Amino acid sequence: MGRDQYGDRGGRRSGAPSRTRRDGRSGDRRVSARQDRRVSRLLRFATLLPHYAETAFKGFFGHRLPGQGERQVAQAAILEGDRVVLTLRPELRGWELPGGRIDPGETPEEAVIREVQEETGLEVAVERLAGRYRRLGFLPHMAWVYRCRPVGGRLATSPETPRVQWFALDDIPGTLFPWYRGPLKDALPETGPPVEREEHQGVAAIAAGMGIDLRMRLSDDEAR
Repeated sequence: MGRDQYGDRGGRRSGAPSRTRRDGRSGDRRVSARQDRRVSRLLRFATLLPHYAETAFKGFFGHRLPGQGERQVAQAAILEGDRVVLTLRPELRGWELPGGRIDPGETPEEAVIREVQEETGLEVAVERLAGRYRRLGFLPHMAWVYRCRPVGGRLATSPETPRVQWFALDDIPGTLFPWYRGPLKDALPETGPPVEREEHQGVAAIAAGMGIDLRMRLSDDEAR
């Protein structure tokens, strides 16, 4: 009787805590996995803060340095059927229209052809001007955006554009920087004559850009 009684108690003592420990460890693993992801994302964001601070400073104040006039850039909406070429740069990661600064002595059309070839490997013909966009605030500049079509070359990356890709027009990624959505729409065949727009890129624009950059970096980290 005594042995059975103590045996039963012993069984209960050894059995119940064991289930609790197993359940506890299982729960801990689930919580830990979620916490690990959150902590890793916070740490990743913390490591990027100096980069974001430098980007914001240069964007808002760099143009005020002596000898810095209004930047003139040429950008391309390279369209073929129902798809468009987008590029991604290494410093602030997000999809954008290819293009860059207009060199002294170049026309905007000459600049966009050169920049597209350098950044995407494609040779393009300029079809028409989609619009001119004076962007104020963050990285102020005048952008000449052209509708172009590929006529040669092969899609290729470059040191300035580590990723270059065709996207369907009805499946444009959410990580396209928002200030390119308007020009892309203005370049579509059904749109009218070239537009003239003035856009202010303030704190909301840089916050959106940094948010896209962080999403892209976290996605790349998780894919490794």
